[in-house]
Amino acid sequence: MEFLVIFTICLITIENVLCLPVEMPTASYLQQRAQIVNGEANMKVGGSIQLSAREQQVNRILMAAKTKEINSSRTVNGPLFLPSIHFFHGKGLIEKSEVFRIIKAMPKGGALHLHDCSMADITWLVKTVTYMDHCYMCTDQNNHIQFHFFQTPPSNPGCPWKLIATERQTAPNTEQFDQMLYNSMSLIVPDPVKTYPTIDVVWKEFLRILDVANGLINYAPVFGKYFYESLKEFHEDNVQYLETRALLPVVYNLDGSTIDNRTWVMETYKQNLDQFLKDYPDFTGARIIRSGLRFVKTSDVLQQVKESIAMLQQYPQVFAGYDLVGQEDPGTPLIDYLGALLYPSQQNIKLPYFFHAGETNWEGTPTDNNLIDAVLLNTSRIGHGYALTKHPETMRLVKNKGIAVEVNPISNQVLKLVDDLRNHPAASLIAQGFPVVISADDPSVWGARGLSYDFYMAFMGLAGADADLAMLKKLAINSLEYSALSPSEKMSAIYRWQYKWEQFIEKTLGNELHPLPFIGRY
Repeated sequence: MEFLVIFTICLITIENVLCLPVEMPTASYLQQRAQIVNGEANMKVGGSIQLSAREQQVNRILMAAKTKEINSSRTVNGPLFLPSIHFFHGKGLIEKSEVFRIIKAMPKGGALHLHDCSMADITWLVKTVTYMDHCYMCTDQNNHIQFHFFQTPPSNPGCPWKLIATERQTAPNTEQFDQMLYNSMSLIVPDPVKTYPTIDVVWKEFLRILDVANGLINYAPVFGKYFYESLKEFHEDNVQYLETRALLPVVYNLDGSTIDNRTWVMETYKQNLDQFLKDYPDFTGARIIRSGLRFVKTSDVLQQVKESIAMLQQYPQVFAGYDLVGQEDPGTPLIDYLGALLYPSQQNIKLPYFFHAGETNWEGTPTDNNLIDAVLLNTSRIGHGYALTKHPETMRLVKNKGIAVEVNPISNQVLKLVDDLRNHPAASLIAQGFPVVISADDPSVWGARGLSYDFYMAFMGLAGADADLAMLKKLAINSLEYSALSPSEKMSAIYRWQYKWEQFIEKTLGNELHPLPFIGRY
């Protein structure tokens, strides 16, 4: 016997509202329901991916772990759902997750949204750089540490310079001393909600500690080594390609002289990248996106744009394009720099843009309207795009133009845009199949390493409980398809990723594949 489902249809007349019962067979109702469910499943990121038989086996392992983790958090007195708690509290628990273990082993393609001074683990700066000769520190009246290398330190009454080697030697406990140095460059605190009550407070501290780290990173003998170490850490996390926003800073020497030369910086990046590719031939490469600060004069932005055009011509295999960075809410909106940013197109010159835009939880402000200008200026990708779902016409243009949105889940949580990552607006973008890529932004500052933590948060928090291996596969492919690589370079990179993916599938199932033969990078 087939049951009937009773619907009520209401007809609005001039005099009143007339509601009439309508019968529908259960089978017809379930058929319509299935059509909606299937339509939504096909629409979301990864919905068009067909998994092979071997991939389906791995998917069953992955989804069993995911389902167990989700279900346990939904029981009375069960563990907290990790994407719903602050990363500082959840990181150690994430590292125990079977889902995280699988994601960490997975080839994730490229990391497309990083910043030059916050990519490598702070532990490397402490254990390697502060152990170098001539490394000094001082502690100011606010108990904030600064670092610098000197042949002979200058007088600095407000913050007297002390040789770190001597301070470490006389410290009661070397590990505690090194932990103090680590903490001076990290946002990690026991109670982040209390310590950082607002976005402005956390951003002020964020920028301050980046400046502390720059005292070490921008020392000429360290600068290239830091970039090499960053490549190494991402490679160890099964990332094969990265793009970083770089300020191309002034670098200093031991004698106090400075190198205010963009060519020197680019040459240093290129030399260390070339060496890394020799040392790790399975790595695809890296690109530098020149970044200006979003509170300078229009004439400064125009000069940076012109320099970027020259660097793109001089370093086509390393240089990618231009962006503006910094806290977006108090920064100068893109529309105010319009004359400078239109300069390349007015000269019939192609300079790719990769604009940070909409990194705000406000609506109807110059900050979220940066999204409109980023799209009209033909940005290649949008950094963060947190406010995008509040701009339906801009959303339509983003999807139609194939502009990838660089989503950085942990960054958005730590910098106080969202607490529970299930409420992140990128969940809607993923559900609607927008071109999304997952990246890490400034992983060193919050104690992450590589890309796996952000992939975990995207998979468990931004995506639905039913999102599976197909979604992860699509995100990895997206990261190469929407990169700054040329079409032929993308083909080569995806070929290399595909083989790594097959190795991952077989290793997860307990098998091994022979290493990929070297076939030339591009």
